[in-house]
Amino acid sequence: MCSRSELFSSVIYNRLNYLSLVRLRFIVPFLLTSQLIDDDEDGDEGNTHSPGFFDDATEDLEREEHNDGNSQEDDNRGNGPPRRFSRTCLRNFFTVVLIFIYLLLTGVAVFLAYQTISDFLEKLNHPVMSVTYKEVDFFSAPGIALYPGKARLLSCKHHDHDYIPPLVDPGKPQEGDCRITNVTYFGPFTNQTEKTAVVVRGPTDVRSKELIFMQFSHNETEEDFSAITYMLFAKFSDLADSANKSHFMRDCERNYSMWTFSGGFRTWVKMSFVKTSGKNNEAVEFRQESAVVKFNDKRPESEKTNQLFFAVFEWRDPYMQEIRLIVTANPWNSVAILCGVFMALFKAANFAKLTIQWIIRMRKRHLRNKTRELNQIN
Repeated sequence: MCSRSELFSSVIYNRLNYLSLVRLRFIVPFLLTSQLIDDDEDGDEGNTHSPGFFDDATEDLEREEHNDGNSQEDDNRGNGPPRRFSRTCLRNFFTVVLIFIYLLLTGVAVFLAYQTISDFLEKLNHPVMSVTYKEVDFFSAPGIALYPGKARLLSCKHHDHDYIPPLVDPGKPQEGDCRITNVTYFGPFTNQTEKTAVVVRGPTDVRSKELIFMQFSHNETEEDFSAITYMLFAKFSDLADSANKSHFMRDCERNYSMWTFSGGFRTWVKMSFVKTSGKNNEAVEFRQESAVVKFNDKRPESEKTNQLFFAVFEWRDPYMQEIRLIVTANPWNSVAILCGVFMALFKAANFAKLTIQWIIRMRKRHLRNKTRELNQIN
């Protein structure tokens, strides 16, 4: 026969084995449930058991099962849904905030793309001017076309260093050293009007301040107003080399401006050369500054019936002004900005797609967890 102590030890050993099996009965489903929750990437905590369940393992098996069921229902009803509801609300809130931010960034990207395209077209259609000055020692001799009408050219001389000697016998013809060409042609705007131009070769040496002094005489009793019209064009050599001088002068009058100087005064004209380079062609023009000084007529009264005209032509400075039209629109810069904008739009569209997929997946997961809870309760 076994002793009483051995019997008591055997009973305790069997009782402990039975309790271990009971614990495994509840721990295995808990582990399986936790594994399923991890596989679904759900942070759900509604299926976890109360810690007090493991502390009552020494009680009777029936009371443990009953208490375990009650504690599980209490956890599912009391702790699980509020915690899940809170986390779901936070996730939805941040999702909405992120969607709003990406929509805002998308709107900014669209506006930036529109503004970039508008600025590029604006700069392309409206180029800016770049002005440069080139210093020269000699200019090409310009052509000075004068339209004296009934006036008569008395003298034309070259002088240097801004010096004009005193007049000797004003109003009478004098020797000159200018190269002069007379051209008769019909005007470009009125074909019935015949014009006679006296074309004088202009000064070239700007360093020596070369100038041309001309004197005209005109009977002032024949007209109400006394003035002589003149025109400046780029090169006198173009007229000399032209086969059809009448046609050349007609084109010059169409493209260049006309000025006048009055009788009884000495008009000092200082010229400046401006060259403009456009998109397809180049244009040349003259800008001038004029100073008028009254002529003190000391002739006898019998000779004063003829009005005298004095004109001086000189280069203002040794700088040739060049104006270029520059298109500041940079296509590569615009393309780079548009690429960045389209990449932002693509990222926004991809984020919206992933957000919608995430919302659908979360909805399915919520329904699946809810079904699982109902099954566990049943």
